[in-house]
Amino acid sequence: MPEAAYPESLLSRRLKVGTQAVHEALDRRITGAAPFADRQRYSRFLRVQLRLHHVTAPLYRDPRLQADLPGLAALDRLEAVKADCIDLGIPEDALERDRRAAAAVTIPGRPEALGWIYTHEGSRMGAAVLLREARQGLALSETYGARHMAAHTDGRAPHWRDFKTTLDAIALTPLEADRAVTGARAAFVFVQEAVDRLMPVERPAMP
Repeated sequence: MPEAAYPESLLSRRLKVGTQAVHEALDRRITGAAPFADRQRYSRFLRVQLRLHHVTAPLYRDPRLQADLPGLAALDRLEAVKADCIDLGIPEDALERDRRAAAAVTIPGRPEALGWIYTHEGSRMGAAVLLREARQGLALSETYGARHMAAHTDGRAPHWRDFKTTLDAIALTPLEADRAVTGARAAFVFVQEAVDRLMPVERPAMP
């Protein structure tokens, strides 16, 4: 049976399987940080998002990646995150630290970049739950404080399905596919490190 008959031969499938452990660990870590407990905690979560969006914004503007993924430029949400940060009153010095943290990231090449974009676009699906919590707990919305969580105009699930179909059609060698998985994992690790720095676990005081 040819390799293409196996689901794992699809790049989107390889990326999902290859990032499952780091993805689940990050989800648990963010949940444990209670980002929607109050606006101060949410502001820290928002800065995590800002760091990620600063890293990925140049990828969404890259002509070669735009050729791989038509319509990519329109998916960039950096300006939405910036507007959310303004809504929450995050000071400029904090935003500058986030820009510097993002600028320190190096993405070696096109395959790794595709992995980063896969991770970032996948976050739109989980954002549905996050947006609901932001609405209910903090009175935020797609027009104030939580713009970057808004669904794609095609809908979350249809957009994600179409995105994966386009991604799977990109011709990559097995080595390049492995590099894409490496890039996707690096994206999760970057976010995990940002969460650890900006949303530290609060330890109970000693009796």
